[in-house]
Amino acid sequence: MSTTDSASQAAQRTDAADEAEARRLDDEQRLAEAQESRVRGGGKRPDWSPLPRRAGLKPNASPLFSLRTPIPARWRWTLAVASFAIPLLIWVTLNALGTIKPTFLPTPVAVFDALLKMAESGELFSDLWATTQRVLLGFGLAILVSIPLGIVMGTFNAGLALFEPVIAMLRYLPASAFIPLLMIWLGLGEPSKVAVLFLGTVFFNTLMTADAVRGVPRSLIDVSYTLGARRGEVLRKVIVPHALPGMIDATRVNAAAAWNFVVVAELINATAGLGLRIMRAQRFTQTDRIFALLIVIGLLGLIIDIALRQLRTRVGKWAA
Repeated sequence: MSTTDSASQAAQRTDAADEAEARRLDDEQRLAEAQESRVRGGGKRPDWSPLPRRAGLKPNASPLFSLRTPIPARWRWTLAVASFAIPLLIWVTLNALGTIKPTFLPTPVAVFDALLKMAESGELFSDLWATTQRVLLGFGLAILVSIPLGIVMGTFNAGLALFEPVIAMLRYLPASAFIPLLMIWLGLGEPSKVAVLFLGTVFFNTLMTADAVRGVPRSLIDVSYTLGARRGEVLRKVIVPHALPGMIDATRVNAAAAWNFVVVAELINATAGLGLRIMRAQRFTQTDRIFALLIVIGLLGLIIDIALRQLRTRVGKWAA
């Protein structure tokens, strides 16, 4: 055997040994990765079944049943009208069938007549104004307190640590439970009624405002500091404008709660108000008047909700 053949065989043996060593190292690495995967997965790999094969979305699928797909304005108005027409149709049908006595479920005509009589006598408008004043005062004070407090809680962790525990506890206390104390502290006049509305809405609005402020992306704050903004400028020009649509949404939700509490508040020696009229109608089983007053409250609340929704759209188009 020549010297050249010997060298060639030695080189082949060396290459084979290198390949065997590389395969051994590769096997050890795969084994280590498998063991690490089992440790992370709790000792065994999850046995997931393959996803079923599904057909793609049809290009002509109706937007009514598509996720977060805009619908035509015609359909939007049609559905809005249907949301009122369907309950009214059910109401008329129940009256026509006679399944419920008119004493318990008056006809829409009787409700409309009762509404006209109260409007003609003037008591409807005086009661409406008295109730609206209480809501504006009580809920207005709640907004003046809750929005600055919510901004502090949502912006500074120290404010959150200081105020959240006590507010989280107080919000579970029913406002109606404070009525005896409020009557002792504030008397039987308007202050006690306004205080019921204030206590019933201020804590919820504070926490919801804080949640809206905490939703401001941290990246926006960091970029503002990078561009040279100071803390006060970041708060005024970044955090508050970005959280404003969320704060308006919180106001919308709690405005409905204020109208719920006003009926309870007007139990405190009131001389005028929609809640008072409802309680007096209940004493004489005047369900037509009760329905009429409830419809008035609902329509007024709907107007307030639409106004706040339009305000939210105007001040926060990016969040619409």
